[in-house]
Amino acid sequence: MNINSVYAENTVVFKGIVDYDLAQTFNCGQCFRWDENNGIWQGFAGKYPCKVWIKETELYVESLTDVENSAEFKEYMAHYLGLDLDYARLKQQFAADATMAQAIEYAPGIRVLNQPFFETLLTFIISRNNNIPRIKKIVDRMAQTYGTKTGDLWAFPTAEQLKNVSIEEYNQLRMGFRSKYIFDAVQKVLSGEIDEATVKSLPYAEAQKYLMKIKGVGPKVADCVLLFSCEKYESFPKDVWINRALAQMFPQGLPECIKGMEGIAQQYIFHYARFNLEK
Repeated sequence: MNINSVYAENTVVFKGIVDYDLAQTFNCGQCFRWDENNGIWQGFAGKYPCKVWIKETELYVESLTDVENSAEFKEYMAHYLGLDLDYARLKQQFAADATMAQAIEYAPGIRVLNQPFFETLLTFIISRNNNIPRIKKIVDRMAQTYGTKTGDLWAFPTAEQLKNVSIEEYNQLRMGFRSKYIFDAVQKVLSGEIDEATVKSLPYAEAQKYLMKIKGVGPKVADCVLLFSCEKYESFPKDVWINRALAQMFPQGLPECIKGMEGIAQQYIFHYARFNLEK
């Protein structure tokens, strides 16, 4: 997909952007490292600490540190923000089903981000039986304790930086029962038992099973990791909200028009269900 952009002074501007809502995208539960102030979002996209905002049909991404390779920065941010996937075509395809059309119309600006694998794995383990404000606090404490300070922000720690962290030390970050699962995930990544390239190369069902070798990773967490960091868009994370939405919106099952892209459709369904369905 051809993306029109310009670059100057550590900032890339993507032009001709329509139906992109940063609040709907950053607040829909798929990421935990972005905060908003007067319409400008600040956080980490992989190794880049950034500010992101939209002005009419232009999406601005400013790196808060010097960009060494502008072409790499543009390509990374286009992919991270989901700009390299044709959402106009996808939404037209999904809208063949009347219920999906209604969900899309309610929140047309949602995009699925493409986030770093290790960060996504750990943050979704932390998300188990948790709420977004508390998840964000735990993740921020983890970054400030073990990550690298970049500008005014703290990067999410690497597996190597967590190499010698004990379960007891994770407990001090108020992770609760999740501490032993985070410890296991880190050790399996460091040993190579869980390998990012392998996850991405496997078919969806095998990749889900592969991730579930980690203690505390069930189908939902695995599906979130596969959807939000591995481009396995057929992955369909299910929780209480989604199960309720499926029962009320799709009692006969999901429509054929979303097949292969169920995970992207799920984001529209999830957002619509949170604010419109009976609780």
